[in-house]
Amino acid sequence: MALRKKNKAVEPVTPEEVAKLGEKHEQDAARDRKSSVYEHFHSQETAEAIEKQRKRKRLYAFIVAALASILLIIYIISMLWTQTGDLTISIGDLGNDGKTLMLCENTEFDPAQVTLDGGVVKEVTNITKSWLPKDIDNEADGVHPIKTDLGKNYLAYTFYLRNTGDQDLNYETVMNVTGQAKSADEAVRFMVYRNGKPSVYAKGQYNDRTKAETDATKWVDDTTIMRDPKEALKAGGTDKFTVVVWCEGNDNECVDAIRGGHVRAHMVFNVVDDETQVES
Repeated sequence: MALRKKNKAVEPVTPEEVAKLGEKHEQDAARDRKSSVYEHFHSQETAEAIEKQRKRKRLYAFIVAALASILLIIYIISMLWTQTGDLTISIGDLGNDGKTLMLCENTEFDPAQVTLDGGVVKEVTNITKSWLPKDIDNEADGVHPIKTDLGKNYLAYTFYLRNTGDQDLNYETVMNVTGQAKSADEAVRFMVYRNGKPSVYAKGQYNDRTKAETDATKWVDDTTIMRDPKEALKAGGTDKFTVVVWCEGNDNECVDAIRGGHVRAHMVFNVVDDETQVES
């Protein structure tokens, strides 16, 4: 005989249990909603943080690039400055009527240029004018070669100026000091040959600027070495120049205090009309 298991009677659910069940369901639902909201805002905050970090990185990259550019510019300027010679020559104002001037280190004007570099002299010892070669104006074209120990102590540079246009013109010559250190300009001499005729320029006596040195023409002012008046130059004509620069040992301002100093100068040629002259 087979026996059957007797079914357990199902007890009825009380109202209290229904209420608790509903309350639990609401709590679970609220917890799920809270978790969803938290995750949403957490994701939003994370995205904002990432975007801020990206902006900071872009800003840092921009700052680094800007600093690098500034340093590069400073480096280039420094290189250009250190490579610039103690004497530079250039063509300045040509006016508006088609007149032209060109420069060159040779009479063939190959190549014709608007700027020349007269070279650099380093660690010079003071000398005096009488020690210079007597025919220095015809010694060489361009930067004069150093043949003796004396040649290490002065700068000599020969070049040519040509009217390359088809009109006669007038020009003026201006030379300025563009840099100096340790008051070396007080004892320096600039001798300029124009077509074989020399003129020597000095700053003037230190104790009385109104008085010229005994061996030279006084500068126009503290930075303008010379300003020659109009010179006529026919179409196709050429003028020859030699510039010699040295530290004059007989100058009262040639003292130990200027040792290690330097002087840089710029010579410029400006076309002028019949009535006016160009101011430097």
